[in-house]
Amino acid sequence: MMYLNSFNPDAFLCDKAKELRSSIGTLIHKVDAGHKLMPCNLYKRKDTHRNCTKEAMKWKESFSRLLTSKDGLSAFRTFLKTEFSEENLEFWAACEDYKKTPAANKLPGKAQCIFQEFLQTGAPREVNIDHQTREFTRQQVAVACRNCFDAAQEQTRVLMEKDSYPRFLKSPLYQQLLTQSSIRKLKLSFT
Repeated sequence: MMYLNSFNPDAFLCDKAKELRSSIGTLIHKVDAGHKLMPCNLYKRKDTHRNCTKEAMKWKESFSRLLTSKDGLSAFRTFLKTEFSEENLEFWAACEDYKKTPAANKLPGKAQCIFQEFLQTGAPREVNIDHQTREFTRQQVAVACRNCFDAAQEQTRVLMEKDSYPRFLKSPLYQQLLTQSSIRKLKLSFT
C-alpha cells in the first residue's frame, strides 16, 4: 500500500514482459541444447523433410524471404543465439508486432516498452544503431505513431542482412537444413 502512488503500470508490464521473455529464452535454449531440435516445424509427415529442405533453399534467395518464413525466422533466431546477437531480430520482430497493434491507445505504452528494452542507452537488449537514429526514434516514440520505429528497424535490418545473414547461410545449422540425408536421420516428433 505504501507504494501505491508510485506504481507505474507500463513499467510493471515491461518488467513482467522481460521476465517472461527471459524465461522463454532459457527454456528454448535448454530444449535446443538438450535435444538438438531443428528449428523447422515441418516434421509431421514422412515426406516433409523435402518440404523443409525446399523451404530452407528459398531462404538463400533473399534476406526478405528468410524474414517472411516462420521456420526461417526460427532458424535464424537459433543461429543468432549462438552469436549472442538475437536482440537484433527480437527488436525487428517487436517493431513488426508494434505496427500491427490494432488499438491505437495501446501504442504509447508499447512504444515506450520497445524503446526501453532495445534502444535506450544501456537497455537490457540494446541494439547497435547510430546516435542520430536513436534520437530521431526517441522523438518519434513521444508521438507513438505506427511508423515511429521505422528508421531504427531498417538500420537493424540492414545490419543483420549485411553481417549475420551471410554467416547464417554458411553455418552448420543452415547446411544441415539443406542436407536431406541429415534430415532423414533425425527422429523428431513435434506432436
